[in-house]
Amino acid sequence: MRRAISVFGALLLALAFAMAAFAQDSGRVNGEILDKEGKPYADVTVSMKNQDSGQVYTAKTDKNGKFIQLGMRGGIYVVTSTNAKDGFNFSEKMLVNPDKDTDYKLNVKEVLAQQGPSAEEQKKQAEQAEKFKNMKAHFDAGIAAMTAANDLRTQLRTASADQKSALQDKRSTDCQTAVTEFTQAEQGVPEKETKNHALVWGNLGAAQECAGKYSDAASSFQKASDLIPTPGYYTGLATNTANLGAASTDPKESAAKFTDANAACDKAVALDPAAGAVCWKNLGIVLSNKGRMKDAITPLQKATTSDPKDAQSWFMLGNAMTATIEPKQEGDKMTYIIPPGTKEAYQKAIDLGGAGSPVATQAQAALDGLNAMSGGEDTSIGKKKKK
Repeated sequence: MRRAISVFGALLLALAFAMAAFAQDSGRVNGEILDKEGKPYADVTVSMKNQDSGQVYTAKTDKNGKFIQLGMRGGIYVVTSTNAKDGFNFSEKMLVNPDKDTDYKLNVKEVLAQQGPSAEEQKKQAEQAEKFKNMKAHFDAGIAAMTAANDLRTQLRTASADQKSALQDKRSTDCQTAVTEFTQAEQGVPEKETKNHALVWGNLGAAQECAGKYSDAASSFQKASDLIPTPGYYTGLATNTANLGAASTDPKESAAKFTDANAACDKAVALDPAAGAVCWKNLGIVLSNKGRMKDAITPLQKATTSDPKDAQSWFMLGNAMTATIEPKQEGDKMTYIIPPGTKEAYQKAIDLGGAGSPVATQAQAALDGLNAMSGGEDTSIGKKKKK
């Protein structure tokens, strides 16, 4: 009997010892906290509250995002991590075993990914979606206005004299509407959307060119080409810079503008020779429209070199060279010095334009006039050789 009591007492002592061991303050927690970018999160206050006793232990993460808490009683704890500066607050449960170290790790980035966007982020996303919707509405309105303006330009080519004024006024209104809409669209493009920024700037430049605002147009095309270099943007930049040069009354300023325009065309050609031909052709058109025919020769020569199959470029080159013909008095006879290549340019326009086309018809008339000026010599040049 005495022995039985001894054994029973031993069992009670062992159980009591085990419970005391679990409850003793010998636990250690090795903690690590990473921020929303997955980097060490410093200065986070970590509060660990024992769920049974209510006892609280407090630690703080170092520059490596780590903390150590010693002397913890075993049990379940509610761990609350906070950083008042960032407005961060997160709680979860942790089991501490006094017989071995407890490793605690909190990766805020992973937690946020599991939780999905916060209410603040959801609000921000909704605002961005609404902003994009408004941007697209303005962009679409700008495209519609430019389409209408381009249609009116086509109508103006065949309109009667009494119709042109009203059509031109309507086109000017459409061009200005496009400028307004694209300007508002640009304000709504998110900062990091480079492609959309370039697209809107390019369309805004075209609208400003349509409205005759060449300085604004050149600036818009410059911004578009800086973001996404394309032949079209460089062509727009060159054309509007050339318009500024042609309109300037200061010879130095004019020359500088044309130098810049040529540089833009060089960039367009480097990206796409065929598209670059349009750039040189546009410079030739700008100069021709301003009566600067001699200056128009070089860009038109480059245009025909880049795209030798463009009949209109050849015709314009012929016209530019014809404008530089110099008369020469020889006794009682007046002769004319025709620049080399003039007749050949018209012949190219005739051959490429095709019989009966407006370009070929006009080129043939001009060539006939040159032949008459040269005394009718070399009359075969204006006709195709018989096969």
